[in-house]
Amino acid sequence: MLTPETIATVKATAPVLAQRGEELTRHFYRRMFAGNPEVGEFFNPANQVKGTQQKALAGAICAFAANVDNLTVLGPAVELIAQKHVSLGIKSEHYPIVGEHLLASIREVLGEAATDEVIDAWAEAYGFLAGVLIGREGELYESHREQHGWEGFKDFVVDRKVVESDCIASFYLKPADGSPLAPHRPGQYLTIRVPGQEAYTTMRNYSLSARPGVGYYRISVKREGPLTPEGQPGHVSNYLHDHVQEGGIVEVGPPCGEFFLDVKAAAEESRPLVFLSGGVGITPVLSMLHEAVEAKLERDIYFIHGAVNGRLHAFGDEARALAAQHDRVQTHFCYSQPREPDVAENRCDSQGFINVDLLNEILPSLDCEYYLCGPKPFMAGLYNALRHADVPESQLNFEFFGPLQDMTSESAACPV
Repeated sequence: MLTPETIATVKATAPVLAQRGEELTRHFYRRMFAGNPEVGEFFNPANQVKGTQQKALAGAICAFAANVDNLTVLGPAVELIAQKHVSLGIKSEHYPIVGEHLLASIREVLGEAATDEVIDAWAEAYGFLAGVLIGREGELYESHREQHGWEGFKDFVVDRKVVESDCIASFYLKPADGSPLAPHRPGQYLTIRVPGQEAYTTMRNYSLSARPGVGYYRISVKREGPLTPEGQPGHVSNYLHDHVQEGGIVEVGPPCGEFFLDVKAAAEESRPLVFLSGGVGITPVLSMLHEAVEAKLERDIYFIHGAVNGRLHAFGDEARALAAQHDRVQTHFCYSQPREPDVAENRCDSQGFINVDLLNEILPSLDCEYYLCGPKPFMAGLYNALRHADVPESQLNFEFFGPLQDMTSESAACPV
């Protein structure tokens, strides 16, 4: 355990870190990538450009400093980080690299305020947190070996490639060695590793969009364009779309992620189950819908999805077919910019954005269990609106990529 002196020193630095957290993390990433470029493959350059990675790390450091005397409240965050680290293959030997550059960055950014006492306290605190994460990650690696039969990356063959919309393609993956697949949890993701633009490989997480236990993994990947006019398009998504065809080989890591539907627990609940998604965020909740229908859950289920229009809407027919198999499943598709054929052919059920007013029209009440996934404005808008409508946080399950504080600060607009 941490000493009382360390706890006091770390908590005393919390206000300073809150003020200069992003400055510190930007400096940290620049320093680490310059000194240890080999760790670059673990990070998404797009998130560096957008600043989400820096904000996420700053938020995590501030949360750790503020709660260093009661680390049990950080349990969910530790699990999220551990799952992410294992999905990318981060091991114990990487922690000293991060620690070295983090402590040096604290000293270089805070200057005279970073006394030896402060640095020593943060070194002890970082070592403690690293030990917690290494321990949990070791358990996850062992679980992967036992349940899935492999750790790290393994060759999979693309059995099928299916175009789902103008921007999304599905890849049906089977082990190249013919070994059986253990079921994943509905909502989890895979990590795909491809050759990078430099000497190193590049990795990205993609949600599994099929239900567990069907003999293959299916990921459904949106082709990502450049973030700025002069920027580069998403490397991995475009590589998969343009260069990986049926019969091709990709490197795949075992299923990971703490955002999933626990079917046994779901069977014990009676309040309606609501899947809310926007854009490519449909992928994990579609897997959940598959599993809910397969399990014949005896509760009302609502599958509500927002898309721009029919050309960009994936899996509409698949979701409707699942609803036809279960008399307590309802689907609702909302288009923000429907085309004339979308309206004429009844491809969408409403127009505009998904918000609480629309949910009040669809649902018997807002007292439901929710699973949310989609773009940040979509997620933040719905999360805040539902919390404002007194939906308990315990009934809101979500997969959010970015600093958690962004979930509570965005406006209630929900574009997809």
